[in-house]
Amino acid sequence: MFDFTKVKLGKQTAHHDSRVPLLSKYTASLPAPPPATNYDAKVTNLGMMLNDKLGDCTCAAVGHCIQQWTAEAQKTEVVIPDADILKLYEIVGHYDPNNPKSDRGAVELNVLNYWLANPLDNNQLSAFCSIEPQNLEEIKDAVYIFGSCYIGLQMPLSAQKQAVWTVPPGGATGQGAPGSWGGHAVPIVAYDARGLTCITWGQLIRMTWQFWNAYCDEAYGLLSPDWVSAGKTPAGFDTQQLQADMADLKAAFPKGRALAA
Repeated sequence: MFDFTKVKLGKQTAHHDSRVPLLSKYTASLPAPPPATNYDAKVTNLGMMLNDKLGDCTCAAVGHCIQQWTAEAQKTEVVIPDADILKLYEIVGHYDPNNPKSDRGAVELNVLNYWLANPLDNNQLSAFCSIEPQNLEEIKDAVYIFGSCYIGLQMPLSAQKQAVWTVPPGGATGQGAPGSWGGHAVPIVAYDARGLTCITWGQLIRMTWQFWNAYCDEAYGLLSPDWVSAGKTPAGFDTQQLQADMADLKAAFPKGRALAA
């Protein structure tokens, strides 16, 4: 089994912004999502994206979202170079390679705000929306509509010894307590009746729905122009309205602006 004690976590406490629209605004009139959706079959070349050495999971998850979108929607899968993942982490996480103590992770909302205004290697984030973490239908909606769901987990120490992330028999306490290991960011790329699949640390990892309910503390749907242009977005979802609803937030964070500490 993979040795999870050799990797890094790095999601800081969840922040929220009322300007970020809720996914439920756009899905109320849509049919229910399918019982299973799988967008992990085409992605290859999964790498650590420095998350074995640095607490840059929030940025590695961005790179993996781009990999997965382009693998599904384009002829060629785009792999963001580690050097560019590092540059992103230096900005959003205030990481200084010359100061190991500055490796403190980043806030997911800060990462998304920066990406919204600053494409990563020409890979744009058109818009994003917030999801109620315990609304499982919305989580399914996000994966089905957007191809993935960018989430935050309060990881328990018990997950270090699990090939499939589950709530331990003793429940979410002790080594199973939320956050006892730390915060972690991952993209969800598939789900079915038994659980979900995420990309992290260079591999696909399964988690149960019970694990999700116990440890997920934030979730976002991310709109990719690659996904939309390839016709992957289901009929009836108003992508233009979502982008329009992000205008105020995007204007408040112009291109190239540094993030506050």
